[in-house]
Amino acid sequence: MSKEYTSLGLMSGTSGDGVDASIIKSDGDSKYEVIKDQYFEYNTEIYQKIHNLKEKIHEIRDLEKFRKDLNDLERKITLYHANVVEKFNKYNLNLVGFHGQTIFHDSQKKVSKQLGDGKLLSQLTKKNIVYNFRQNDIKNGGEGAPLTPIFHQIIATSKQIDLPVCILNIGGISNITIVKEPVGSFGFTSRDIGPGNCLIDSWVRNNSEKKFDEDGFFAAKGNRNEIIFEQAQELFSNRPNQNFFSFDVNDFDVSFARGLSLEDGATTLTDFTASIISGALLSISSNLKKDVSKVLVCGGGRKNKVLIEKIKKNTLPKLNIQSIDDYGVNGDNVESQAFAFLAIRSIKRLPISFPETTGCAEPVSGGEIIKY
Repeated sequence: MSKEYTSLGLMSGTSGDGVDASIIKSDGDSKYEVIKDQYFEYNTEIYQKIHNLKEKIHEIRDLEKFRKDLNDLERKITLYHANVVEKFNKYNLNLVGFHGQTIFHDSQKKVSKQLGDGKLLSQLTKKNIVYNFRQNDIKNGGEGAPLTPIFHQIIATSKQIDLPVCILNIGGISNITIVKEPVGSFGFTSRDIGPGNCLIDSWVRNNSEKKFDEDGFFAAKGNRNEIIFEQAQELFSNRPNQNFFSFDVNDFDVSFARGLSLEDGATTLTDFTASIISGALLSISSNLKKDVSKVLVCGGGRKNKVLIEKIKKNTLPKLNIQSIDDYGVNGDNVESQAFAFLAIRSIKRLPISFPETTGCAEPVSGGEIIKY
C-alpha cells in the first residue's frame, strides 16, 4: 500500500491579498482527501508592499535593484506564513507545501521568483517544508508554470467527471487544463491563456479604495468603450510571446484604458478579459480529437458574476460553463490543495511538471525539501 501523507498547502496568488491554506491526506498519486480549507488575509503593510514592489519590478535586473526591499518583504511574508502554520498545530502534519509569493515571472527568459524562505519557515514551525517548486522545471527547459494540472487530473478522476473536461482557473492570470484521461497516465495538457483578474484588479485598486471588483459591481454599471476595447484586442493578438506556456501579471497593463471612468474602465477591461478567455476556450476545445464541452471554473474570478456571464454568452452553445463547486470542490482552494499534493509528490520524487504543461524536456519532479 502506497504511503499517505498529511500535507498543508500554502498558496498566495498573483492577487497578493492573502494566503489560502489547505490540509489534504494523499498518497501523491490516486488518492486524496481534503481535511481543512481556510483563508488568511494579509495585513495592509504586506499587501501594499507586494503591489508596490510588483509595479516596480519589470525586468530581471530589477530583482537586484530592489534586493533589500525584496529581502525585507520575504522575511515578513515568511513570518506571516509561520503564523498560519501555527493555526494548524492540532493536525499531525507530515509536511508543508510552501508556494510563496510570486513577485516576478518571465516565461521568455525562464525566470520565476517567489518570495518565501523555506529554511526559516522550517525553523519557525518545526515542520518539513517543500518550497521553490518551479526551479527544477526551469533547469530542465520548462517555464516553471503552470504546475497544477496533475492535481486537476486527480480531481476529475475522483469526482468521476466525464472526460475530456476543461478546468479553467481564473486567478490573476487565467489558465486552463484539458484532462483527457484519468489518473494512471499523464493524459492532460495545460497553459496560461491571458489575463484573469489582474487587469480588473489593477484598475480598481488604482481608481478606488477597493481591492477588486466584487461580483462585477463596477463592470455592471459602466459602458464599454469600443475604440479602447478594439485596441486592447489588437495589442493582445500582436504580443510577442504568444507561444509560451505561462504569463505574468506584468505581461499586461491597463494603460490603454487611461482616461475612462472607474465604471467604464471596469466594463471595458472585463469585456476584454472575457473575450480573451472565451476565444482561448473555443479554440482549444475544438482543436482536440474529441471536443470538450464542459468547462469547470475555479479561482477567485469565478465569483465575478459579470465576467462569468460574459464568458458564458461568448461561448454558447458550444461550451457548458460551470463552477467547480458544483462537483463538491472548493473553488477557492484548488491551488492550495494542489501545492499540498505537489509537496507529497516532491517528497516521493514523482514528476510535477510535464512537456505538455510547462515545456520541460521530460516529466520532472521539483520542490526543494527542508527536513526538520
